[in-house]
Amino acid sequence: MKRDKWCVYLSCAALLTTLAGCGKKGALLYPDMLVPAAVSGQTAIQSGATVHLSFGVPDKDLAGRSLRELAGIKVFKRSEAVAVMQPCMECRDDYRLFRTLYLDLPDSFHRYGDRIVIVDNDLSVAGAASYYAIPFLRDGSEGQGSTPVRVAHASPPATPSLIAAAEPSEIRLAITSVPPTVGILVGYNLYRAADDEQLPLVPLNAEPLIATTYVDSGLERKRVYRYAVTSVVRLPSGVLVESALSPEVRSSLKEDD
Repeated sequence: MKRDKWCVYLSCAALLTTLAGCGKKGALLYPDMLVPAAVSGQTAIQSGATVHLSFGVPDKDLAGRSLRELAGIKVFKRSEAVAVMQPCMECRDDYRLFRTLYLDLPDSFHRYGDRIVIVDNDLSVAGAASYYAIPFLRDGSEGQGSTPVRVAHASPPATPSLIAAAEPSEIRLAITSVPPTVGILVGYNLYRAADDEQLPLVPLNAEPLIATTYVDSGLERKRVYRYAVTSVVRLPSGVLVESALSPEVRSSLKEDD
């Protein structure tokens, strides 16, 4: 009997030592802190007759540790038949699952570095739509939902036109557009792809171009490039809307004489 009591004492001591050692390594992490943090930098903008929804893929969990086993992102959408001035953005009951994006199936979305862009073709000019995203792990555990973003659909501005002129070390692009009938012209978004690539959904410029000329340099010789441009207009409501893409122009660096 004494031997049994001694064994129990030793087991308890070992357990306390282990717990003490764990305590030195940091605070206890609860399971609800091990799920993905929310997507970052979520934006939505009407582009022509579509909406482009963009966000950054999370790389941390809610405890701030490097995220592992991220499987994908669920995107939810709420449609409004008529654009409401002040909808309840935090009310989630009337959202429906719009897309489930699996990171190992990249054909279902467009990825540029750590950012994902998806296109919504289901628009009603008289309505609006709100979106939010939830990342999830391989075991199905869902992370933190993002703050919803909203797009009030509008008639897009007129499409601009583009002309390309080749030089030995650069390609010069000239943009022509007409003033918008509604809102204020903010600038232009320029898109470029090599001849064998798909035109990206992310423009060359980080901010809308104000000038109507653009010089593209650092290009490869004997390679054909395709360009297209859009107008970006700020509506009276303050919302930005992008025109449809202009017809593409093709050009390559001019050979030295």
